[in-house]
Amino acid sequence: MKYFFSFLVITFFSVSLFGQTTKEELFDNLNKTGGSYYTYPVNDIRPKTPAPSGYEPFYISHFGRHGSRYLINDSDYKDALDILQNAKESKALTSLGLDVYNRLTKVWEEAEGRGGDLAPLGVKQHRGIAERMFMAYPEIFKENVRISARSTIVIRCILSMSAFCERLKELNPGLQLSLDASNKYMPYLNHQTKEAMKFRSDKDVWAKYNEFEKEHIQPQRLIRSLFSDTSYVAKNIKQDAFMWSLYWIASDMQDIETPVSFYDIFTKEELFNLWQCNNYKWYVGYANAAENGGIMMDNAKPVLRNIIHTADTIIENHSKGATLRFGHDVNIVPLAMLLHFQDCYASISNPADYYKAWSDFKVTPMGANIQLIFFRKSDNPQDVIVKFLLNENEMLIPPVQSDIKPYYHWKDVRDYYESLLTGKPAEK
Repeated sequence: MKYFFSFLVITFFSVSLFGQTTKEELFDNLNKTGGSYYTYPVNDIRPKTPAPSGYEPFYISHFGRHGSRYLINDSDYKDALDILQNAKESKALTSLGLDVYNRLTKVWEEAEGRGGDLAPLGVKQHRGIAERMFMAYPEIFKENVRISARSTIVIRCILSMSAFCERLKELNPGLQLSLDASNKYMPYLNHQTKEAMKFRSDKDVWAKYNEFEKEHIQPQRLIRSLFSDTSYVAKNIKQDAFMWSLYWIASDMQDIETPVSFYDIFTKEELFNLWQCNNYKWYVGYANAAENGGIMMDNAKPVLRNIIHTADTIIENHSKGATLRFGHDVNIVPLAMLLHFQDCYASISNPADYYKAWSDFKVTPMGANIQLIFFRKSDNPQDVIVKFLLNENEMLIPPVQSDIKPYYHWKDVRDYYESLLTGKPAEK
């Protein structure tokens, strides 16, 4: 009865966390309009369902996105700052425009030279995830167990891996940690198929998006609030592009140190529409929109093969440990989709409903991570079950049957994933 009650509780939490996104949800927390810039939602982590009686954790397979970062290029700040500075020198700014210029000057003091870098908050996020993992499954991190950590060759991912592993080592100095970042691991850590890249570069694919953006992005009010000279604007300001620039800066402020906000220069409706357009790009270009025919799942197949292989090796050797992988949002999205996490693989065709079916901030905020936690019976090591976590919350796998949800028999999910990799039906 206790186990059944726990299942009901976690099912309720799953619905509340990953149910249909509403406009009101984003209005209540404007940081969510940042999409993939949304800071790691540590306050949304829910209680875990106890494992069925007799099962003990022995292995964790993990894939994590780097933590909070600065905007990808210095120019993402400097170009906007230069536009405002030129307008200031031409006396073409309103009082609000001058205030925004002064705010952005403060941001630039921190951000200059840091384009694409891991922010201090990103380090804290990975240390926190590592600590919670260690505390939740101490049976795995005992004695001199071996931990393998691999990262893409991008510095913010390497530093995220380093922060994560440093915290584990602090908690147990006896851990045997192996850290590496190399092109050798890129084929599965950051795989993009030729078909996916061709699809994303096809201008015809984005014709419908361009119409959607034209309908939803209306920069005139914002521009009038910042610039006092309409003739100056007509000659010097690309209004749509400048609105997007300010949106990205506003979105990323939650990830860096300078205590400045730019949300006040937008209406909530403007922020929602900007996010909705960006979420559209994510859904069509990387997730499972009907328009792409499901081809984006193929991007995650190499890492799923690696997940299966490393788990099988640990199981066969009757050993313990963890495999830690560090990459990017473009890796988390297709992996959550291919694993068939609930509400991560819906396929719909109406752009007006995209955000209701799939939301970037729920799948891949900064520091996003996927964890497979493996358990086995102490008196029968081949009896292995697994549960899945997305951003440290238990996830259901609707296509796979289980009598112990949110836990699954490894054989069942392994067979299902093999069927996705090979195209052959899973054995009944």
